[in-house]
Amino acid sequence: MAETETHQHADPHDEDVHDANYQAPPEKTIEDLMAADQEDESLRRYKEALLGAAQAEKIIVEPNDSRKVIVKKLALVVEGRDDMELDLSGDISQLKKQLFVIKEGVQYKVRIDFIVQREIVHGLKYVQKTYRMGVPVDKMTHMVGSYPPKKEIQSYLTPAEEAPSGMVSRGTYSVSSVFTDDDKHIHLKWDWTFEIKKDWA
Repeated sequence: MAETETHQHADPHDEDVHDANYQAPPEKTIEDLMAADQEDESLRRYKEALLGAAQAEKIIVEPNDSRKVIVKKLALVVEGRDDMELDLSGDISQLKKQLFVIKEGVQYKVRIDFIVQREIVHGLKYVQKTYRMGVPVDKMTHMVGSYPPKKEIQSYLTPAEEAPSGMVSRGTYSVSSVFTDDDKHIHLKWDWTFEIKKDWA
């Protein structure tokens, strides 16, 4: 699963998380994938390894949830510290009230925990836009990859980012996050906040 990342300053007019000129390939079911290219032995083995148990059975983790991708948790990961976690399985409208404190200048990563069920998903993408006092200051897009259904929670960890530093950078930031894919399905969209401080306290 190839992973690439772009990191750029946000354009205040850029509200679409997708390239308007990009045409995603048609969605394929697991049955479609297994039926294609049967004569190519190496490709067949690759698909079997990718799909795993999903070839033999329809994997449904949460029967009452019709979604293919269920985003469970976001975590800020800083080496040497406990992960700071947001539960995304409940009332996401309350997440803004939970403030993350990040020490200025530290290296951190974002981890997304999610479930894939029913069908394979193609080209998962994590887009994060950061604002300060309503003004966009940063945007990053991470290509997460394609994932088969699994009974276990699957995770994606972004490359390391450096928190802003200096007195001017200290303060509260609001973040708009979207977990989407090549087919323009919005699997989850949520808002959260963090504060840059001189120290963790």
